[in-house]
Amino acid sequence: MRRPDLTPIVAVARDAAAKGFGRARSAFREHPRIGGTALALICVGLLIGLIPSQRDSEPTAQVTALTLPEQQAGLASAADPGNAREDADSLIDKELRKAVTSSSDDEAASTSISDWTMVEVRPGQTLERIFRDLGLSARLLHEVVNASEETKQLARIRPGDEFAFDLDDEEGFRSLRAEFDEESWLFVERAEDGITARTEPRALEYRVVETQGTISTSLYRAAQQAELSDNLTMRLANIFGWDIDFALEIRAGDRFALIYEQVWRDGEYLRDGPILAARFVNQGETFEAVRFDAGNGPDYFAPDGRPMRQAFLRAPLNFTRVTSNFNPRRFHPITRQVRPHNGTDYGAPTGTPVWASGDGRVTRSSYNNRNGNYIFIQHGNNIETRYLHLSRRHVNVGDRVRQGETIGRVGATGMATGPHLHYEFLANGAHRNPRTVDLPPADPLPDDLMEQFRATGQPLLARLDEVDQSALMLASAEDGCSQSSDDC
Repeated sequence: MRRPDLTPIVAVARDAAAKGFGRARSAFREHPRIGGTALALICVGLLIGLIPSQRDSEPTAQVTALTLPEQQAGLASAADPGNAREDADSLIDKELRKAVTSSSDDEAASTSISDWTMVEVRPGQTLERIFRDLGLSARLLHEVVNASEETKQLARIRPGDEFAFDLDDEEGFRSLRAEFDEESWLFVERAEDGITARTEPRALEYRVVETQGTISTSLYRAAQQAELSDNLTMRLANIFGWDIDFALEIRAGDRFALIYEQVWRDGEYLRDGPILAARFVNQGETFEAVRFDAGNGPDYFAPDGRPMRQAFLRAPLNFTRVTSNFNPRRFHPITRQVRPHNGTDYGAPTGTPVWASGDGRVTRSSYNNRNGNYIFIQHGNNIETRYLHLSRRHVNVGDRVRQGETIGRVGATGMATGPHLHYEFLANGAHRNPRTVDLPPADPLPDDLMEQFRATGQPLLARLDEVDQSALMLASAEDGCSQSSDDC
């Protein structure tokens, strides 16, 4: 084979090299420092290229190995080297599963109630408006409200109600939480087969609270100073309402003490619970009551087992004042004649509930020009009670009523000069003064329940002694301060 003629190529290479060398020499003369540095770098590069590479050397990149538990890895290698990789793989799988689980937990935490969209109902706002503002359809609202009997209450919302929505950018509506009642949440959730509903219990906390007060001007003022709600004050008065006339018999210096429950939920005060025990000192006479369930529901009993609830209420309503007492020779303000006033007139705002003073049957429920709207009730032991000048009547002839049941409302119908209740009490057909007549006592606790009642009541009465005694000591100290300011 004929060798190619390389003479032209060599000549061109020599010419190019000569030109390059000439240019480099000219540049070196013009910039000696830069040229020297460049020449030195070229020489270093040539020297490094001449060093042979090490085939068995470690790679320059760092790799972090998975550290296995020493005991498990060692046992696997010693028992069967072939299974070592399988055991290592199983441990790696566990680590991966752990990482996935942690990721799932983090995702679940992100959908906790605290991350849901919270909505508080404003006055005039409807659930339809809330759904529309959240971009949810009217069809979804229909499905939610009709998902179960429990969800039907969602159609009746009030200002202040709170709803929590779990919404997803891709899935949309996932669930809704609302308050079902004091003890339960209502959850409405989207499932594969549609919208479902369930209730979930809420934890309630019951705290026992004790307080006391001394009356200087009125019971309500003293109760407010003792941080009692109006509702709790009324319940306190109702306990002793058969023995004390709170409209006419309260005096400055009277005092009370009570132990009651408070209901808390999620660390916040919710409402007052029942009164467990109470004491009221009225004009030097002490009355005590303990809450106890004798089998017919909780009620209040005196320390000797006598029910505080007597057969009849002393007054069948919460009144503001007595406008006219029982008087056989009263001058009538409308007829201008002296005529017997066979009952007691209790002044109260129109619409105030009127209660049945005892268990019985309605014998009259009608209207006439003199009595206005009126109701007569027949009780046992030939006792009858009458209620006149009502604005409304809630019972009809023949109805059975229980003591304390609302039978009508205070009004000014018939011959009346203002809103009040005219109340009459008849025994064997003769009128008696409702405020002074001896009311039939209720049956005391049976002997077989007295031991259980004492076990319930004695610790509570002992605590009332402590509360009452501390109040007396405080009052005595304040009196000492008022008499001698130097000691204070």
